[in-house]
Amino acid sequence: MNSGIRFEDVSVEFSGRPVLRDLSLDLDHRRIAVIGANGSGKSTFARMLNGLVTPTRGEVRVHGIDPARQPKRVRRRVGFVFSNPDAQIIMPTVAEDVGFSLRGQGLSRPEIQARVAAALDRFGLTEQADAPAQTLSGGQKQLLALCAVLIREPGLVVADEPTAYLDAANSRRIAGFLLDEMPQQLVIVTHDPRLAVRCDVALRFEAGTLVDHGDPVAVVARYEEEQR
Repeated sequence: MNSGIRFEDVSVEFSGRPVLRDLSLDLDHRRIAVIGANGSGKSTFARMLNGLVTPTRGEVRVHGIDPARQPKRVRRRVGFVFSNPDAQIIMPTVAEDVGFSLRGQGLSRPEIQARVAAALDRFGLTEQADAPAQTLSGGQKQLLALCAVLIREPGLVVADEPTAYLDAANSRRIAGFLLDEMPQQLVIVTHDPRLAVRCDVALRFEAGTLVDHGDPVAVVARYEEEQR
């Protein structure tokens, strides 16, 4: 399976306003950090990876898939984790929410139950299986959102500021799952330089343009120097 990400002369406009300009890029790294100020275009870049945003011009390929023309196929391949887990929690209880992700996969009820039980155990949510999802803490909700994404076994996980609403302890826990334990390719949009430098490559956007990319430590250092 092709694990590359390719942007070729991609631009995006919203109501005639450019938000991403002339982006050409090839990536095959396992852990990819995306940094930049608010409004820089980094979330637009991330959302193009599973077809939430489509290019105004140019072409995108994600693991050999065109997200604009094959939205259902790319969403099976790409899991998306939002900064606010409440945007992803759909079902009333924790176990039901994780199981909902397996709909339409031709699995029997016992197979679904077994996979849900294993996934909840992996994320330390077994004791909350029958609890109302909305009663979880913020950290538990983000774990639930990540669990519901990973149970589908996507090839790429896109995490858009997944630690933004979390305290330090839960931020470390989520970061550990994403950066250290998860085998899938990862694109993580973050304002936290400590997460960015743990990746294999970093991209920095500014005013809709990719202005720097390469070694994460160097990219983050240059960015922080400009902020002083």
